[in-house]
Amino acid sequence: MKRFLFLIILTLSVLSHEAIAQGILSGAVKDGQGQPLGFVNVAVLKASDEAVMTGTIADMEGGFQIVTPVAGKYKLKLSMVGYTSTETAPFDVTSSNFSKDFGTFSLSEDAKMLREVTVQAMRPTVISHADKMVVNVEGTAMAAGATAFEVLTKSPGVWVDQDGNIKLNGKAGVQIMIDGRKAYLTGKELQNLLQSMSADNMKDLEIVTNPSAKYEAEGASGIININLKKNTAGGMNGSVHAGYQYSELHGYTAGTDLNYKQGKWSSFVNLDVAERTNYRTNDMQRIYLEKQGLKLSQYVVEKGTRFIPALRFGTDYSLNSKHSVGFLANASFYNTEGRINTNAYLRGSQPENDLYIKADNHAETEYDNTTFNLHYLGRLDSLGTTLSADLDYVRLASKDESRFLNKYDSLGNNSPVMIDLLTTENPSNYDIYAARADFTKPLGKGRKLELGAKASRVVSDNELKFYQSTDGKKVLDNSRSNHFIYKENIYAAYANFSASLSDKWNLQGGLRAEQTITNGKSETLDERTKKSYLDLFPSLFLQQNVNENYQISYSYSRRISRPRYSALNPFVFYLDPYSVVLGNPGLKPQYTHSFTVTQTLQQRYNMVLDYAVTKDYIIEVPAKTSSDEVTLFQQQNVDDMQSASATLVAPVRVSARWEMNNSATVLYQDFAQRRGDQVLKNEQATFIAQSNHNVQLPAGVRMEVNAGYRGPVAYGLYELHSNWWVDAGLKRSFLSDKLDLSLNVTDIFRSKKIEGVTQVEGYAISAEQYQGTQSFRFNLRYRFNKGEKVDTKKRNVNLDEVNRAGGS
Repeated sequence: MKRFLFLIILTLSVLSHEAIAQGILSGAVKDGQGQPLGFVNVAVLKASDEAVMTGTIADMEGGFQIVTPVAGKYKLKLSMVGYTSTETAPFDVTSSNFSKDFGTFSLSEDAKMLREVTVQAMRPTVISHADKMVVNVEGTAMAAGATAFEVLTKSPGVWVDQDGNIKLNGKAGVQIMIDGRKAYLTGKELQNLLQSMSADNMKDLEIVTNPSAKYEAEGASGIININLKKNTAGGMNGSVHAGYQYSELHGYTAGTDLNYKQGKWSSFVNLDVAERTNYRTNDMQRIYLEKQGLKLSQYVVEKGTRFIPALRFGTDYSLNSKHSVGFLANASFYNTEGRINTNAYLRGSQPENDLYIKADNHAETEYDNTTFNLHYLGRLDSLGTTLSADLDYVRLASKDESRFLNKYDSLGNNSPVMIDLLTTENPSNYDIYAARADFTKPLGKGRKLELGAKASRVVSDNELKFYQSTDGKKVLDNSRSNHFIYKENIYAAYANFSASLSDKWNLQGGLRAEQTITNGKSETLDERTKKSYLDLFPSLFLQQNVNENYQISYSYSRRISRPRYSALNPFVFYLDPYSVVLGNPGLKPQYTHSFTVTQTLQQRYNMVLDYAVTKDYIIEVPAKTSSDEVTLFQQQNVDDMQSASATLVAPVRVSARWEMNNSATVLYQDFAQRRGDQVLKNEQATFIAQSNHNVQLPAGVRMEVNAGYRGPVAYGLYELHSNWWVDAGLKRSFLSDKLDLSLNVTDIFRSKKIEGVTQVEGYAISAEQYQGTQSFRFNLRYRFNKGEKVDTKKRNVNLDEVNRAGGS
């Protein structure tokens, strides 16, 4: 396999030397105030008769690049609704490798047009492309005071299950990236990170459902890349913000953003401080089918607060016009205090044995997340050849102390109340090291070659100590305590090649190889689990340009989802006297073959047909223990999972003041797991829909409304019932648009509840869970600027890693 990969990379490298370079027409667009102006139409016209030969739409920062047409005399025309069009003087293209940088264009508002229709042009919230979807976040009313995690849940095709796992088009295994870099976290750790990130610092989301080989193979359902705001003005500029939130508990947010651009240096500092709340209720019923009449009823109320300060700092230095280096650091800390109160009744056919159990659980957690990045970017020629390199170090450290106080009271006799006190300490550390290099070379005749390599190392040190309280003293319970160390090395290399076969057909193919070596050891039990496996991940994309308004893309990829680090720990996590969670060091990775057909109409509407087969699907499964009343919850490999879906993304401009973005998914999933000679199956067809409305009201007020519905879902061996929700927000600017006021209400009708049932191994379990999704938020943000407003480059780290989400 290694030789096979080497031969492919060698062959593609040889092709790069034999290719003829192609030319590029490039430039940037800004508005009359000197700010970048995105989504401008840039057309290449014949100078003789102004016939349109080719063109593009500028990106969100106003930048554009167009492949040079055949030899001839041309001119550029730039246009956008609400702005006065402009044209360049005619210029001569002498050959296909002709390149020209037109510099920066300035478009002024068309005051006459604006007066006639009395509108304010609104940037579209969702932009569909053949290979990705871009969700604009910056400046929206719903983002004010929210977290990155909350914004994700409102994006088309994205929803979160009852365990906090992010799903895309109904499939688990989403890879989260931040500014083009892997977050390295999954499950609760990832959720904690995203909940510590303020959405006010987000620019947009890029959703890639079928990534190419240049992306890491991790992520069975695709990639969501979070792009943070970048400095686009010279001198000193920034903002300060503050907000209040109520969702059964009181919380607040505050922070500042500072940007400074001078000469070759461009730097920024973001500081956010927040107290975020956690509120959850769970009404669970367990019927023990093998014990006639035995039933456990539990009602759980969880309340908690998190104090989260987060600091982000970065700087770029341009060595010259072609080479730059950068440094980025993130540091976040949170201190959590939470309490879980449970009232439980265990009733059976013999009332004298009935019990009432009151559980009072208290937990305090300290969590640190520190990230450092060094980055280099080199533009090796004027045709788009680039070389980039990254060095990353991530340090995660947490300390969790919990107390479980259980009071047992007999309902059938006068037996005295029994009290059980259990405490735990769970310190954990993660050290993550990564290095990568990426090379991109445009080739002649619409071809491009990408090569890259990466190495990463993860060292996880987790210890769980249980203590029983005896005569007021803590006594270590060795039977439950454990110390687990996990090490993982991944070595990867990829080759990706794209070519224009004709005016109608474009091809992209790639191969990625990843060698994974893991070593898990329980220091307490002296047990070791080692694994080593080499996998190849091919990808193939074929795009057909039927005509100017209709394109079809066909794609295939093989991907992997490795188990969460915490799921591999062989720990017994105590939830209550009748519920425990057990780690599983024997978990295998899951592999997914994904086939996708994407149809794009008028560059706005997307219909995505997707079929995926996943082997060894990872899901939580309940099981019996030696004590029949206690239920064990554990992550296990389901034999297989099949998923078929059809997703429609349909943005509709109702009027110049009303932009509507709609997405709908029809999904079918089929799960199966073999237990002994029995095969447990769960299948379900469902419907998921979201509609987001942006309306420009009179007096400069912007309104956003988000409504969603999720039908019944098969989640492993669970059956989840349908739910729906409606969110709304208002935003108004004052003081010449320097001060923003936002009001938001989420889950207005308190309808976003999670209800589900399952029947397995003698249990019938039903639960209704509410996760505090109804909230009210009030936020203020003030922007300031001192210094000249000049057009500056995007932070270089995104040129090849973030913008390449579309294969450009």
